[in-house]
Amino acid sequence: MIIPRTIRRLQERRVHKNGPWAELFESYSGDEVVSLDCETTSLDVSKAEILSIGAVRIKGQKVKTSDRLDIRLKPPASLTGESIKVHKIRATDLSDGIELDEALDKLLAFIGNRPILGYYVNYDIRMIDKFLRPKYGFGLPNKSIELSHVYHDIIKWKHVGGDVDLRFDTIASKLDIPIIQRHTALGDAITVALMYVRLKHGQAPTSTH
Repeated sequence: MIIPRTIRRLQERRVHKNGPWAELFESYSGDEVVSLDCETTSLDVSKAEILSIGAVRIKGQKVKTSDRLDIRLKPPASLTGESIKVHKIRATDLSDGIELDEALDKLLAFIGNRPILGYYVNYDIRMIDKFLRPKYGFGLPNKSIELSHVYHDIIKWKHVGGDVDLRFDTIASKLDIPIIQRHTALGDAITVALMYVRLKHGQAPTSTH
């Protein structure tokens, strides 16, 4: 039986609300959002392995590029020629990578209970949960924000009628946002963060160092 995600989250919150990661399950009342991206060996969650994780915090109208997470993991056996064609990450590029358990600890500490933003963010969350749940007994409980939905709703409201092109490159172009190191986890996370700020605040986003 597949348990709906909302029910599973409630169950996990009940179990872990007094545990060492209790803060993750508290309602967030701040004004920060974390833009998250993962590079993986496949788009099939059941088969994919995580190669790298990138994240950056957004506070108000500012993308805090100095407040970021840039993790490379040890190369998995499933890193093949086909997957390398997509993300351009080779085993040699991951020679200084860390173990997955350490990466998950760093990720949880960085995100906390802040909302998670991403482009097709559900995929990234499912990938993290795939490895997080066996280790900790819970998946990411954070609220999620899908960039393409934010873009779609705003464009539809301003320009009624017609289909909205939700491709990553198209959204960046329409918002006049430079694509930073495409197909790198940190680059995509920063680009998504800049696009989100532009959409939410309607002016040129700024970054802080």
